[in-house]
Amino acid sequence: MPTPRRSQTERSQSTQTALITAARRLFAEQGYAAVPADEIVRAAGVTRGALYHHFGDKQGLFRAVVEQVETEITAELQAVLRAADDPWTAALSALSRFLDLCLRPEVVRISLTDAITVLGWQEWRELENRYGLGLITELLEAAAADGRLIEGPIPELAQLVLSACAEAALMIAHAEDPDAAKPKALQALVALLSGLVKDRV
Repeated sequence: MPTPRRSQTERSQSTQTALITAARRLFAEQGYAAVPADEIVRAAGVTRGALYHHFGDKQGLFRAVVEQVETEITAELQAVLRAADDPWTAALSALSRFLDLCLRPEVVRISLTDAITVLGWQEWRELENRYGLGLITELLEAAAADGRLIEGPIPELAQLVLSACAEAALMIAHAEDPDAAKPKALQALVALLSGLVKDRV
């Protein structure tokens, strides 16, 4: 029985997946600057024209890789938040998991090192906002509904919490001993965030 022909959409999706998969591995292993576009397309088994067609250039492909990594991190944190019994426990668990993720070599290289250089600080922050800000806002809203959040504007509090988390991630990523830096960063974040929590009346 002949194999059904794939649709143009399926072929396009397959090509994009191959490029992102190959580029992600190479970027994680070697860093963005050390990986030429030709090496990526060879590893993906596609043409250079396919890269330009789907992503514009190597930087556009890198952006797609960063988006994939950030999507996976967000999904992991959402799972942690759903498993917690209350907002404060959720916050502590999510913070610890987030900082654990910041120890992964792939995350350090792609999201916390090359992304800032390749995409620029402003776009990197916009990406962090897109994926992290919603989670933090939901957490603060849940704490407010539970009567545990101090009085304050949630959007502004969420932005400041996100900035603190991003700074902690960078501290770990660029520390001489990331494993030793992680518990210190977590302790500092918990100390900061505990100021947002009030006892039930």
